[in-house]
Amino acid sequence: MEESLHESKILITREASQAKEFSKKVKELGGIPVEVPLLAISCKDTNASKSIFSKVGDYKWIFFTSANGVHCFFSLAKKYHMKQLQEHRLAVVGHKTDQALKKYGYQADFIPTTYHAEAMAEEFLQKFPKEGKVLLIRGNLSRDTLPVEFTKHNVPHDLLEVYETGYNYAMKARLNELLAEDIIDFVTFTSPSTVEAFVEIVDRIPEKNYVCIGTTTEQRALEFGIQSLKPPEEFTIEAMLETICNYIKKG
Repeated sequence: MEESLHESKILITREASQAKEFSKKVKELGGIPVEVPLLAISCKDTNASKSIFSKVGDYKWIFFTSANGVHCFFSLAKKYHMKQLQEHRLAVVGHKTDQALKKYGYQADFIPTTYHAEAMAEEFLQKFPKEGKVLLIRGNLSRDTLPVEFTKHNVPHDLLEVYETGYNYAMKARLNELLAEDIIDFVTFTSPSTVEAFVEIVDRIPEKNYVCIGTTTEQRALEFGIQSLKPPEEFTIEAMLETICNYIKKG
């Protein structure tokens, strides 16, 4: 039997530009997407950016942990007239980030088997124990897993914040209205930041079917007392939707 969401209303909380793809997949599975983007992403440029790009040749590896990081990095690269990344090796946290990279004509040299920072650090250090200096591309809310692990294993590295993630308070009235009307069947979280934004913006955390993209996001939800369905083994929106379909099928 083909997977189906059976016209369930799926609340999509991720940033607006990324919500469209999620909505499309919800519709393909017979669900009804309800977009309430709780995050606002903006690229940033700082004095550190100019300094890093002036010496970008010092880095053997460049690490990307999100598609937002990829897009904002290449926006800065254009501004600072960075040459091609022919001498660099590129690492991404998962295939969505790799897809973003391919839009700029590049392909990742390293992708972990499990799409989160812990696996990325562990597998990279096993495969490339002495690989030279690393540049970590981040957002202002990025977790410190990679820099902590690199410091622990004496991997030389620098951090470059290329985007800001803020809460989209303009969605407050709509979010609370939808939850008060009790028409949402599943609330989805695609990052710890979406959980934090939800808790910040919602008037009261209601009892709902919550779905997290992976274990890190699930852990953040639990810290706020939000119980979710068991996350999928693969940390993707496709796997999230499959989890919801299976939950519906079991009744």
